[in-house]
Amino acid sequence: MTLYIWRHPKPVKVQGLCLGHTDAPVQARKLRRLANQIQGFARKNRLPNMIYTSPLQRAAGVGRLLAQQGWQWQVTPALAEIHFGSWDGRPWSDISKEEIDAWCANFAGFAPLGGESLQQLFARAKSWLDQLPPEPVLAVGHAGWINAASLIANGQAAPAQPAHWPRSVAYRQRVVISEFPAAPALHQP
Repeated sequence: MTLYIWRHPKPVKVQGLCLGHTDAPVQARKLRRLANQIQGFARKNRLPNMIYTSPLQRAAGVGRLLAQQGWQWQVTPALAEIHFGSWDGRPWSDISKEEIDAWCANFAGFAPLGGESLQQLFARAKSWLDQLPPEPVLAVGHAGWINAASLIANGQAAPAQPAHWPRSVAYRQRVVISEFPAAPALHQP
């Protein structure tokens, strides 16, 4: 199994926001740029014209453009960014210090009201990765999901400390995820 996954283009008007399931828009030209980048990569490497995307418009917009070019496109809820529940779409500065402290104290297991924990994100990502076919897969997703999948591929689980969370991949960056261990631990000490 080889997954080629690109992070979506940079959304507009989200500076300082807690952005998970909030459906933030992206400039059309940035969506086209990533769609062209993926199309060129697939052509050069003789990969299938099939793309999986998160349902959030910052990723799905790329799939829509590729579908207009004759690609097969599958919207995949499992690729959505982590759900920050009651925090989602709010300025980070509006989230109480007590809530942030509770998250940091239980980084892998904490979920904001109505949201999901890192452990739940890892389970969702692992479940989807486990179902991938042996042939290469192309996808567009989100930084948190990509970080989770990359850690899973390296046999790691949701980190217990914020300091162990990797830096976000850049917008429009491609990440390659290959074979991975069968069962990482539920959380990392």
